[in-house]
Amino acid sequence: MRYPLLTAAVSGLASASAGSASAQDAAAGAAVFKTQCAGCHSTDEGKIIVGPSLFRIVGRKAGEMPGFKYSPANKASGLTWDEATLVSYVGNPQAVVPKTIMPYPGLKDAGQRADLVAFLATLH
Repeated sequence: MRYPLLTAAVSGLASASAGSASAQDAAAGAAVFKTQCAGCHSTDEGKIIVGPSLFRIVGRKAGEMPGFKYSPANKASGLTWDEATLVSYVGNPQAVVPKTIMPYPGLKDAGQRADLVAFLATLH
């Protein structure tokens, strides 16, 4: 092999790309949603269970779904739910929005968080 460092770098990039693709799997995210979120949240537009509907959550401002009573902390957060913010929030809601009333302790697996947010991004 004439260029072992180049070959190793290309191989590493290919592995990283494959890992990223699998870490953002909307179908896997649907399964995560079912086990972690569906008890409190709906994917149907406007449907409130315990928490607000997550239909069109990506791009929505925090605390603005009509008909749901948000915590003052959530309403005052100034957040827009982009994918990066959702990944952080799902990992530790209280760290992203201190004094939020969402009782969820957080999803610790980064791959599952990425998959979940990939799924949420399909809800439009």
